[in-house]
Amino acid sequence: MNQPLYQRAKKFHDQHLNDGCFLMPNAWDAGSAKMLVSAGFKAIGTTSAGIAFSMGHPDNGFCSAEARLDRNQMLAQVQAITSSVSVPVNADLEGGFGDTPEIVADTIKLAIKAGAVGGNIEDYTGIPDKPLYDISLAVDRIQAARTAIESSEIPFVLVARTDCINVKQPDGFSKAVQRANLYCEAGADCLFVPGASDLDTVSMLVKEINGPINVVMGLTGADVSVSQLKQVGVRRISIGGSLARALYFQIRKAAEELLQHGTFSYAEQQIPQSELNKIFEAEL
Repeated sequence: MNQPLYQRAKKFHDQHLNDGCFLMPNAWDAGSAKMLVSAGFKAIGTTSAGIAFSMGHPDNGFCSAEARLDRNQMLAQVQAITSSVSVPVNADLEGGFGDTPEIVADTIKLAIKAGAVGGNIEDYTGIPDKPLYDISLAVDRIQAARTAIESSEIPFVLVARTDCINVKQPDGFSKAVQRANLYCEAGADCLFVPGASDLDTVSMLVKEINGPINVVMGLTGADVSVSQLKQVGVRRISIGGSLARALYFQIRKAAEELLQHGTFSYAEQQIPQSELNKIFEAEL
């Protein structure tokens, strides 16, 4: 058994079982991962959107099949991130890169091989007129992921994501609760309901879902703090691709200044190269 991987996984798994709340920001390459760990974060996630953007691709689910990153491309970037830091890494595995439970199980095995100690599997299909998998199939996919984890002997954290609220389903809240609880019964360690960011909705989710929940913040700049989310019982907070998008905003802003004004004020805010060299040389 890979003991360092097992120890990271055990530590990460325990964070989801214990009381309390932790913030897990999302990286998209080895450099962003090292920056987050150097700032003091003890666990990080990947963002599939950020990884896609960094490779010049659109986010999965919002583009043609030909434009999406495939599983091998995504997991290669996950491995680059896990190899760059020593803290636990949770992988954004989208929908498992296939419809069937068998493909989802293979994706979990490959994610563990790539060094991830946790991962999200979502029920979003990316098909506009049928955005969610049927409940029975969605549950089977989570069960298959759990079976793959058990066979690995690594205490990988299985995060089941339901997009009922995100895709604006009728009765989205109640359907999200129903699915989350079914996924919990099927073996998920943590439940993730994107689209819920106001404190009242999040608080109701915590009360009605029978397991630890993850919420994603930073998508709209909502004025909700970590301490407030902790008070209502959230276990884990992620930030999705928001940090990557904020960085791309700064790149576009600098590019417009260069092109339209021929000035360089963007360069007034930089991390000195010597500091970056130290961060990227360090074993984190």
